[in-house]
Amino acid sequence: QVRLQESGGGSVQSGESLTLSCETSGYTAIASCMGWFRQVPGGEREGVAAIDSDGGTNYGHSAKGRFTVSQDNAKKTMYLQMNSLEPEDTAMYYCALELVPAAKYCRGKWSFGHWGQGTQVTVSS
Repeated sequence: QVRLQESGGGSVQSGESLTLSCETSGYTAIASCMGWFRQVPGGEREGVAAIDSDGGTNYGHSAKGRFTVSQDNAKKTMYLQMNSLEPEDTAMYYCALELVPAAKYCRGKWSFGHWGQGTQVTVSS
């Protein structure tokens, strides 16, 4: 059974940084796509950043220049380094996973089949 567990959320002040982690387990795969999403109550889920198992990355508009996605394939863990956080970044952050035959199938991909439970990030001014 595929499992994803986010951690690292919390409450910070505007301008501070946080690093989120997403530990995955329960699968073997030739390649994978992973992504970070966020959602506020009553809002739509927004793609923040994505990475494939070859290290290719893609970012949503809100993340560019401030957030960095990375992964440790040996640990099956993905990270999201978030710098210069703003109150507008307050949301529940989710990680997601899709298993694919090759990393090229991750290009431009924002749809995923497996999801974590989320970790809350709150930024106060």
